[in-house]
Amino acid sequence: MTLVKAYAAVSATSGLRPSTIERREPGAHDVEIAIEFCGLCHSDVHTIRSEWGPAKYPLVPGHEIVGIVSRVGESVEGFTVGERVGVGCMVDSCRECDSCLEDFEQYCEVGNVGTYNVADPRNGGAITQGGYSQGIVVDENYVVHIPEGMDPAAAAPLLCAGVTTYSPLRYLDVQEGDRVGVVGLGGLGHMAVKIAKALGATVTVFTTSPSKAEAAKALGADHVVVSTDAAQMESAKKSLNAIIDTVAAVHDINAYLRTLARDGALIQLGLPSEKMPPVDPGLLIRGRLAYGGSLIGGIAETQEMLDFCAEHGVVCDIELVSADELDGAYDRLVAGDVKYRFVLDVSTL
Repeated sequence: MTLVKAYAAVSATSGLRPSTIERREPGAHDVEIAIEFCGLCHSDVHTIRSEWGPAKYPLVPGHEIVGIVSRVGESVEGFTVGERVGVGCMVDSCRECDSCLEDFEQYCEVGNVGTYNVADPRNGGAITQGGYSQGIVVDENYVVHIPEGMDPAAAAPLLCAGVTTYSPLRYLDVQEGDRVGVVGLGGLGHMAVKIAKALGATVTVFTTSPSKAEAAKALGADHVVVSTDAAQMESAKKSLNAIIDTVAAVHDINAYLRTLARDGALIQLGLPSEKMPPVDPGLLIRGRLAYGGSLIGGIAETQEMLDFCAEHGVVCDIELVSADELDGAYDRLVAGDVKYRFVLDVSTL
């Protein structure tokens, strides 16, 4: 085992504190990574505060990891010492079910192994610990290449927010000239705008805050609709081919469904903690509309997303934070006080 510095929570109310954790020695197919940066995801907050069920303490969060390969196992072929790599939301899956065999490891029918707070059956059932740490050891099949020239700090949130928005846009086959709506302009929403624009779409942002109009257009949005303004929503009716809904608060999606043209689709990414208002099936039937959801992306698709973003100059808008600023960053994240993702500078541990 190798000891590395980390920041961990020991209870739902403890916040994050300096810690030391063990990392396994690299096996034949493992890649050891010296972590440079790790993005802060809203799911980190929910998890360490036990808002999604009891967490397994002590817990080191973080699943948007970028770093440098420091060692590789004897059978590793795709990675070399010294190159920059990334690790996202998964570090393993069953590798045998239909979803895994079709490169949809995020939908593993046995259950994928999350980067933190999950028992790792291939490694003795140890609880996985995430990227708020100096290093991590991950099977080569769950590691991706960070393209040369990409800002490593700004690339980190792509491993969650980037692929979470890229995957449904690709699933919907968004192409040049399509009209895409984005509900919400936070960490996910700002990436949905950037990626949809890079795909050639005309983008409309829906927001409850008129003050966000300028920011939305600076990110590339062509139109901004204030969703609390009935006249603006009326003018947007049947104008869109697809909508990416990134809002994690309870809201009524029926108003957004009305903005879809025939054969349009709304994909839900935000996961509210309470039940949403019911969907009116009449809206779906009368427009042959689809309402669905999407979860992160598989490993191959994550690499595809990174290469696409590198080609089109797309990265996350970030604010770097030091380790002693993590608790304050969590509070700001909950309050929506960030444009648009926090990233931990691991050198400050």
